[in-house]
Amino acid sequence: MATLYISEFPGLATIGTTIAAIPGEPSIADQAIAIGAGSVQSNAFSANTRLVLLSADVACSVLFAANPVAAVVNMRIPANFPMLFAVVPGQKVAVIANT
Repeated sequence: MATLYISEFPGLATIGTTIAAIPGEPSIADQAIAIGAGSVQSNAFSANTRLVLLSADVACSVLFAANPVAAVVNMRIPANFPMLFAVVPGQKVAVIANT
């Protein structure tokens, strides 16, 4: 089964007084949703979520919104290439299979 893995973070990490260009661990929530021929939504992001790290084991398309419906023309995520996005708390991501 193809899966989109979602890790939610409150913001970027700090190292001493320097803000790093990576999310600060640990994640505050994690989700895994099936990727298929139809659009599937995640659960709503936590109220503290500002960044999400998406990783899929197959190519897929994603869309962020309050009630998203992903289509293959939306942003494509390549397989096995984690991508970081700034998001709005409470919103969701939808995913659909792509080639």
